[in-house]
Amino acid sequence: MNTSRPVEDALEETRPLLHQDGNTGKGKKPTPLPKGQITVLMLLALAEPITSHCIYPFINQLISELDITGGDEKKVGYYVGLIQSIFFTMEALFVFQWSRLSDHIGRKPVLLIGVAGLCVSMICFGLSRTFLSLVISRSLVGLLNGNTGVTKSMMGEITDETNIAQAFAWMPVAWSVGSTIGPTIGGQLAKPHDRWPNVFSHPFWVKYPYFLPCAASAAFSAFTFVVTALFLKESVGKRPSRGSEGNGETGASEMPDHAPPSLRKVLTRRVLISVANYGVLSLVEIAFLALLPLFLATPIELGGLGLDPPTIGIILGTFGVLNGLIQALLFAKLMDIWGPKRMFQQGLLMFVPLYLLFPAMNLYAKAHGITPVLWVLVFVQQLLMVVMDLSFGAIFIFVTSSAANNRSLGATNGVAQLVASVTRAIGPAAATSLFAASLEHNWLGGYGVYPILIIVTVLLTFVSTHLPRNMWPKETSHQHA
Repeated sequence: MNTSRPVEDALEETRPLLHQDGNTGKGKKPTPLPKGQITVLMLLALAEPITSHCIYPFINQLISELDITGGDEKKVGYYVGLIQSIFFTMEALFVFQWSRLSDHIGRKPVLLIGVAGLCVSMICFGLSRTFLSLVISRSLVGLLNGNTGVTKSMMGEITDETNIAQAFAWMPVAWSVGSTIGPTIGGQLAKPHDRWPNVFSHPFWVKYPYFLPCAASAAFSAFTFVVTALFLKESVGKRPSRGSEGNGETGASEMPDHAPPSLRKVLTRRVLISVANYGVLSLVEIAFLALLPLFLATPIELGGLGLDPPTIGIILGTFGVLNGLIQALLFAKLMDIWGPKRMFQQGLLMFVPLYLLFPAMNLYAKAHGITPVLWVLVFVQQLLMVVMDLSFGAIFIFVTSSAANNRSLGATNGVAQLVASVTRAIGPAAATSLFAASLEHNWLGGYGVYPILIIVTVLLTFVSTHLPRNMWPKETSHQHA
């Protein structure tokens, strides 16, 4: 009888989560990925961008039709930014509590609550006829949904240093696929009474012209809830015991989970650095994403391209396809060549040409209208967005490897998602308000928003200089805690 086994099992929950020495497992044979579990996690990751991006093609039109602005098209940006920001504001208030709760009760129950919240909120959004009801429905999903941080925690728990880059490469892919499906649903299914009057002839579709895309995204969340409930396996307290490798024993630790470390112990220097960089990336990315559909929908004479919701949906969906393909095929390879720090920094710097393309496209449209040359510029912007998006996989790896051990992983990702949610609450409202203010006050001919955001992006990029070249090395002192 091996009497040391309980002691080793107890120590398992305080050992470093990723065993590496500043690299990503080079020289070791990669551990096979648990494909079934990752598939379920990818469905959960898909549900979020589908529900969040579904409203982008028609949100400007919805705000205009509700007559919130009193007919002043220049003010639409203010209210669009508020709708986009309210979700992240509520998420910022509750996401850490959800991640921390998952350390205690497990990841699966929290994930189920989150995806159920997505479903309910989208039904409410589709039935909204006032600005207040729109705000309440978006607040609901932010309050109930802590899935982003919990999904990353679970991904870290079911991988090791030899396959973490391969696993995290799929998270941006899932987001990209969702970013393709969401806008496509929103753009193609909006106002079904106008597009297919013979099929959608009931007055309900006239009164609620945007319910169909919201219901479609809610249906996917309901499907994901069922799949998660049936097939996702809990990972907290059930990870394979690494301490058994030396004596030939395998299996899961049966010891009860120990209390997660205090928040003060979780917030180490390297966690703070990783979280700060994730917050920077989230801020500049959400500011850009908030401006993109607003720019595409705004009339040409007011600084945009004046496109309709179906066309906007196709543009946003095309980016998702490109991003998903490149992430799936090249992320792990580029990670091996460049390393996470270089990949992260290059992604951040892509925002400079991304923002510069906005005024370039509008000036061209004013001079020549919508021509093939303009569509080439749109496609170039999408390619730059793909390069930018590679930085998310890199920062996910930094955040995960910064956790001292697997019992602090939920709290670490919770803090990261809290900071990201705060910046994402600020970003849309700030960016769209700057866009509207630039038009109202004619800053730099209406283009003042773009140099402001470029300067902010360049200044914030300096935070990345504190990251290590590769993954955070293990903290050897914790092994003897």
